[in-house]
Amino acid sequence: MKIAITGANGQLGHDLVNLLSHDHQVFGLSRQVMDITNFPQVVETVQRIKPDAIIHAAAYTRVDEAEHTQDKAYLVNTYGTRNVAISAQQAGSKMIYISTDYVFDGQSSTPYKEFDSPNPLTVYGKSKLAAEEIVKNFSNKYFIVRTSWLYGQYGQNFVKTMLTLAQLRKELPVVFDQIGSPTYTVDLAYFLKDLLQTELYGIYHASNTGACSWYEFAKAVFEEAGLDIKLNPVETKDFPRPARRPAYSVLDHMAIRLNGLSDFRTWRDALKEFVGQLI
Repeated sequence: MKIAITGANGQLGHDLVNLLSHDHQVFGLSRQVMDITNFPQVVETVQRIKPDAIIHAAAYTRVDEAEHTQDKAYLVNTYGTRNVAISAQQAGSKMIYISTDYVFDGQSSTPYKEFDSPNPLTVYGKSKLAAEEIVKNFSNKYFIVRTSWLYGQYGQNFVKTMLTLAQLRKELPVVFDQIGSPTYTVDLAYFLKDLLQTELYGIYHASNTGACSWYEFAKAVFEEAGLDIKLNPVETKDFPRPARRPAYSVLDHMAIRLNGLSDFRTWRDALKEFVGQLI
C-alpha cells in the first residue's frame, strides 16, 4: 500500500513511519512537508501521492494552551482535519483519524464505549470531537481511533518526565484521582497497521488494556526502572491547570471485540518493555 502519515515527526507518527516502512511505501508528511491548515497544499500533496490510505496523526495537542488559543486549536484540529478528509475522499483513500479520550467528560464510573455520548470539557477535546464529525461527513472510508495517555520513544511524555525528575528529586507529588489507560505508541502503531488491512470502518477505542491513576502509573515507572523514589498522592485540585482533565477516561474496546480484531496487551506489560528499552 501507499500510506501517507500526517504528523510524521510526532510521537506516534515516528513509530508509524518506522513500522509501516517495512511493508509499505510510506510518505511521512511533517508540517514542513505539508501544512494541514493550507487547504490547496493538502489537496495538491494528496493528489500527487494518491495514497491508498492516510493516517492523520497531526494535531494541536497543547491542552492547557488551547484554552487561551482557541482559534489555533480549531484551525489545526478541526479545519486541518477537514482538509485531510476532503483530500482523502477525492483520492479514494482510506482515512484513519487519531482522536482522544478527552472527548468524554470523565463522569462515568465504567469504561467508555465507542457509542457513549461525548461531552468534552476542554477546547482541545471540543476541537477533536468537531473533527470527528467532519471525518464522518466528508469521508466514506474512515476509521476514527480514540486513544489515551500516549507515551513512546519520540517526543516528551509522562514516562520520560518521571524518569527525568527522578534524577533531580527523591520525592514527587503525583495526582491520584485521574484514572485512564496508558498507551504505548508502538502497540498503537501495530493496531493501526492491522486496521488498515480491513474495511471495518467506524469508531474504535484503542489503548493498552487495564487502567490506573497517574500516581499508580508513576509508581510502576519507577518500579520497572528500579528507582527508589518517594511518591506523594495528591488531588487534582492541588494542581490547578487551565484545562480540566476528565477524572475517568478509561476506554472500553467494544469495536475491537465485535469486529474480531486483536486486542492490546496490558498497560503494565507494555510499560515494562518500554522502560527496559530506555534503560
